[in-house]
Amino acid sequence: MTNVTVFGGTGYAGANITAQTAARGNHVTVVSRTAPAQPLEGVTYIQGSLGPDTAQAIAGADVVVAALSPRGDNAGRLGAAYRQLAADAAAQGVRLIVIGGFGSLRPAPDAPRFADGDIPAEFAAEAKEMDGFREWLSTDAPADLSWTFVSPAGEFGSYAPSEATGTYRLGGEVALFDENGKSAISGADFGLAVADLIDSGEHVREHVSVAY
Repeated sequence: MTNVTVFGGTGYAGANITAQTAARGNHVTVVSRTAPAQPLEGVTYIQGSLGPDTAQAIAGADVVVAALSPRGDNAGRLGAAYRQLAADAAAQGVRLIVIGGFGSLRPAPDAPRFADGDIPAEFAAEAKEMDGFREWLSTDAPADLSWTFVSPAGEFGSYAPSEATGTYRLGGEVALFDENGKSAISGADFGLAVADLIDSGEHVREHVSVAY
C-alpha cells in the first residue's frame, strides 16, 4: 500500500486521480480548500491549502500529487507555493507528481511550447505560470527531488466530459494527437494514467503527456 497525498483532490483532475488511486487499495489523503460533494470511502479529507504547514501535511506520504491550477486566488502565487512543496518533498524523500497543462507541450520536436505561442488570452497567464514551474523543475529543482510533470491532452476538463475507456497513451513533451488530429483524454483515463505512474515509480525527473 502506498501513502499518497493529493493537493487539490476535489478538483476535476485531482478527484479522478484520487478515485483511481484509492481503488487500488492505496491510502489517499486529500488536501483541499473545499469539501468533496461525494466523499470516497477510505479516503481522508483535510480542508486546507498549500502554505507554511505543507511539510506537516505530507509527513508520512510516499507520493504527493499537486493537482492545483493557477486560477482565482492561486493566480500568480502557485509557482512559489509549488517550489516550497518541492523543497519539503525533497527534504522528506517524497516523490512529487505535478499535474500541469497542455500548454507545456510542443506541437513537434524542438518546436516552441504552446505556452510560448499564440494562445487565447484567457488561458495565457495560466499556461505560462504552469510552464514556468515545469522549467524550474527541469533546471533548478533540488537534485534529490524525485519529480514527474504530467500534461493532459488538449481536450481535458469538466467542460469536455467523456467516458472511461480504460486506455490511454503515454508520451513525452510532444503533444499526442489521434488519426483525426484530436488531442483528448477523459478524466477517468487521465486518473488511470497517473495512478499507473504512482504504482510503477517510472518517469522520474521527466515531463510526460497523456492522451488517446
